[in-house]
This record gives sequence, structure tokens and C-alpha cells, in this order.
Amino acid sequence: QVQLVESGGGLVQPGGSLRLSCAASGSIFSINTMAWYRQAPGKERELVAGITSGGSTNYADSVKGRFTISRDNAKNTVYLQMNSLKPEDTAVYYCKSEVVRYGWGRSEDYWGQGTQVTVSS
Repeated sequence: QVQLVESGGGLVQPGGSLRLSCAASGSIFSINTMAWYRQAPGKERELVAGITSGGSTNYADSVKGRFTISRDNAKNTVYLQMNSLKPEDTAVYYCKSEVVRYGWGRSEDYWGQGTQVTVSS
């Protein structure tokens, strides 16, 4: 029905940059909040950044000033620009979208499959 496809992960050196993308497709009427989460081995999944349909954003303290979340509503896509990457940013990054489907009348959360980000020399 609705799928989120993530891309852009990979291996990067400390101080480097990556840009993650997540495109939603399917029977989508609208998307409310879109967000990026991450989960490192042995740790709980945490919210990294979120963005509303109107463009309001919020960030985890650990990434403020380094990461930027944005969205392209015409493409149903959310991005995460990650700069000044640190080894502690290493995790699987997941995108989440609060989607209103055609004919449904309520929103539901959908998750991407996750993309690995590894920050290492």
C-alpha cells in the first residue's frame, strides 16, 4: 500500500558528509510528519530529526548544528543532510512517515527498511 525507500547510506570518514533520502510511494493522499530515526547496536531507536508538513523541524541535541532535515512534498521525499559526521553517528537510519491514504481518513505510520551509516577511518 505504502512503501518508503531509503537511500544514501554508506561508509564515510569522520568529519565527512552524507545525504539520506527517503521516498514514499503508494496510495498517498498526504503526509503529515516525516522523521529520521537511528538505532545503533545494543541501543534503543532514537529520534534524530522530524519535520512537519509545514516545514517545522526538530532535532536531537546530539545532531543539532550538524544535521538538516528537509522535504519535497511534490516528491513525497524526506532528506537528511548529515555534516561533520562522528563515529557515534554510526547506526542504521530509518525514515518514518505519517501517511494519510486515499479513502482512509486517518493517518498511519510507515517505516523504511533502514540504511546503514558507518562513520569510521
